[in-house]
Amino acid sequence: MSQAGPRGKKDAELRKHGALNPHPHKVTDELFADSAFFDARDLVQVKYEMLRRVRHDGKPVSHAAAAFGFSRPSYYQIQSVFEAEGLPALLPQKRGPRGAHKVTPEVLDFIRQERVGDASLNAAALAALVEERYAITLHPRTIQRVLSGKKNG
Repeated sequence: MSQAGPRGKKDAELRKHGALNPHPHKVTDELFADSAFFDARDLVQVKYEMLRRVRHDGKPVSHAAAAFGFSRPSYYQIQSVFEAEGLPALLPQKRGPRGAHKVTPEVLDFIRQERVGDASLNAAALAALVEERYAITLHPRTIQRVLSGKKNG
């Protein structure tokens, strides 16, 4: 899967940080045509240049969004987070839940009580008890994390 050369290395780095544009072919703005500097694969650069086209160059939002492969609503969302948080906000954010969202205080209390009642219960056995009682599937590693006080995720 690894490509040789600078392009492959850059793609790997962009992918690692979630900044590899999944649709570089949709970027039709003239800045990105045959440029050694502008790279349609770099999602952060594409978003920033789209914002700059509107704010600095005065292009209409609908034209800029289309030329950079985005919808108008996406443009406004990108603009909003950029104005609030700056350039780092243009990096894609990790999706999905943060932390052990299934482990409510009630579930955690249950796990602790079961462990006090039988200290020999391992995380897999506790996961089975939680599933039986609450119909919630927890990975044994999640149980180990919450019992050790470490955050999950």
